[in-house]
Amino acid sequence: MQLQEHRFSIQEDSALPNSSDIPPTPPTPRDARELFDLTGRLAVVTGGTRGLGLAMVRAFASAGAEVVVVSRKADACDEIVAALRSEGLKAAGCACHVGHWEELEPLVDRIYDDHGRVDVLVNNAGISPLYGKLSEVTEDLFDKVIGVNLKGPFRLAALVGERMVSAGGGSIINVSSTGAIRPTSDIVPYAAAKAGVNAMTIGLAHAFGPTVRVNAVMPGPFLTTIARNWDMEVFAERARTFPMRRAGDSSEIVGAALYLASDASTYTTGSILIVDGGAQWSMAGTGQGAPESQLEVNSSPG
Repeated sequence: MQLQEHRFSIQEDSALPNSSDIPPTPPTPRDARELFDLTGRLAVVTGGTRGLGLAMVRAFASAGAEVVVVSRKADACDEIVAALRSEGLKAAGCACHVGHWEELEPLVDRIYDDHGRVDVLVNNAGISPLYGKLSEVTEDLFDKVIGVNLKGPFRLAALVGERMVSAGGGSIINVSSTGAIRPTSDIVPYAAAKAGVNAMTIGLAHAFGPTVRVNAVMPGPFLTTIARNWDMEVFAERARTFPMRRAGDSSEIVGAALYLASDASTYTTGSILIVDGGAQWSMAGTGQGAPESQLEVNSSPG
């Protein structure tokens, strides 16, 4: 049997890149520590007075950023700002309810008037009120959950993202939840809102690219102040099914947040980074004891 020889040629007008299409040689690698340096940058964190939001505020400030702590309670903002300044860190506070659409543009205007820029925006504030049967979820409760967890982050990202594009760059970090992909019966409105946050993150990355990066962190169970409401015996039993066998400490969100906020993630956008100790792959929640709605980040509109 005779084998025929096949020859392949490439036409000169084929889709090979021209020299002008080839990216330039990458710059000399920077010191790894410099990649996470936020010196000279302005970071805004909603829900920044407690829980994971506060952990991120402290992390950004310690990395050199000036942080603007946003909470619906002015006294809570003042307390955190005073504590940070006493440690020699740069911080300011702004009271705002992120679930109130009409408050968001004045918030952004005030921040830009006071600071002139926003380099990092973290949409962290969230709520997940408890309810009985699904039929007992009122329209008011549903609207509040959507307002704080989805509408507010969308509006803030739209307002800040467009200014970031005009300024030449920035990073937006949305805080999602593993409830978005493993919802249980007790967090249906919240899970729907967080699923919307995931979709919104990808769409915003497309809208604001290539200069502005938009990503999400998807936390699972963390031992923040909300854990005081858990039935810890029930939670401990459930945690046995997690690969890490425990809930996270708020400090363990810091690595993901610093990565997405800094130059360490210059080629990362439209990503959803899961930080849950593998909990999403464990047994589904039962809606009792430690409901998924309480295994979250800062479950407060502040």
